Amino acid sequence: MKRLIVVDDPKAWTLTGDDAEVVSVSDYLAPPRPWPGRGVRVFNLARSYGYQTRGYYVSLLAEARGHRVLPDVRTIQDLNAPGFVRFIPTDVEELIQKSLARLKSDDFMLSIYFGENMAVQHQALARALFRLFPVPFLRAKFSRGHQWNLRGVRAMPMDEIPESHLEFMHAAASRYFQRKRYAPERSDRSRYDLAILVNPEEREAPSDKQALGRFVQAARRQGFGVEFIGRDDYPRLAEFDALFIRETTSVNHHTWRFSRRAQAEGLAVFDDPDSILRCANKVYLAEVLKGARIAIPRTEIIQRGQRREALERLGLPCVLKVPDSSFSQGVAKANTEPEYLALTDKMLEASDLVIGQEYTPTEFDWRIGVLEGEALFVCKYFMARGHWQIYNWGSRRRSDVWGQYETFAVADAPPAVVQVAVKAARLMGDGLYGVDIKEIDGKPLVIEINDNPSIEAGVEDQVLGMALYDAIIAALRRRVEARREGEHK
Repeated sequence: MKRLIVVDDPKAWTLTGDDAEVVSVSDYLAPPRPWPGRGVRVFNLARSYGYQTRGYYVSLLAEARGHRVLPDVRTIQDLNAPGFVRFIPTDVEELIQKSLARLKSDDFMLSIYFGENMAVQHQALARALFRLFPVPFLRAKFSRGHQWNLRGVRAMPMDEIPESHLEFMHAAASRYFQRKRYAPERSDRSRYDLAILVNPEEREAPSDKQALGRFVQAARRQGFGVEFIGRDDYPRLAEFDALFIRETTSVNHHTWRFSRRAQAEGLAVFDDPDSILRCANKVYLAEVLKGARIAIPRTEIIQRGQRREALERLGLPCVLKVPDSSFSQGVAKANTEPEYLALTDKMLEASDLVIGQEYTPTEFDWRIGVLEGEALFVCKYFMARGHWQIYNWGSRRRSDVWGQYETFAVADAPPAVVQVAVKAARLMGDGLYGVDIKEIDGKPLVIEINDNPSIEAGVEDQVLGMALYDAIIAALRRRVEARREGEHK
């Protein structure tokens, strides 16, 4: 991938790296020769990114030319928007408090060069802010009231960089350029680029290593160059044509931000942000399923002042859920009234609402995988040994965390179960979902809908094999091609 470093005065920029060309803003805006389209990476180091300034137009024209640009126009718009810092994610807010806790003054300015700061104690915060606002040179302003608050973030022109910082800035830029992580490995035949978001540290990720390898094989057969990315790669999303999230998703989490950014950039994405938002919240699910007349266990939305009335309607034992729980985490069973009150007390500290459901014990749950409104795979997940759920996160033995399973061809599964799963999934969107269903006296009850269903080698793919992976990648490819066709019309 060809790299262009665009600066106001090329003579003032001496660092190029091995394969980068330094060009002036004027030459990029009105090139003396035509630039190629795809395959060009632009680093916009113009003096100003203000609306309709030359720096703004560098990023705007880069996108029009099909170049990958840092920063892109959306980031510039975020920086120029009044009050945008009010929407800093919770994890970054916590990092601000931790990073600045020992400072004595009530005001602080943080200079960030390609995601780095000169002080080791502020490196994590610098990286986090660079992920949110991928701009080569940033300056963040903080002030302290009852806690530290981010008051503003702005792009820093090169001529504002203190002379004492220049050596560090050049070193940070050199490290960033030398990573070459913005050039995904791809074969000469690859037509598209696919990013797969993973977290190697996740205890129970949606896909194991073998399944991820099969996704890569399927993608390469269908013309994708593939790269695994992590949360630090947020600034690079615009380099890809599609994003496949294989990390447990949640709202107010970096997976949500990746999904939103990918959609805004026009990438094909599983899971899309609407699906994450809808599936992640059990309050939304309960309401929309009831509205569609899809059978669910008796369900109550519990508020602090109405807990006893809800308990009278639910009965004991009952199941309590934090609204944004997933994979059986944030879910508990109350067997007695004191236990119910203690559990709801704890859950209502994190959320103003809690979901309560009647306890419906079964030997197993059905899991129906639904892709673009059609059933893709069917599994039986049996309860973990000695436990009432399919996952037992409290088990000390890894082998007892989850139960056994059986995988079926869609045609061999109970038709009523498959039909209700497909109907429920279509309410969420046209992406990839896993619908969990219990059968009570032959009647299917939808328990939850997962936007990020587990797909592990030898489990969900036991019937279809590689065809399962091919189907999911093909759905992403169709979306990429539809976008390309729209651009060419």
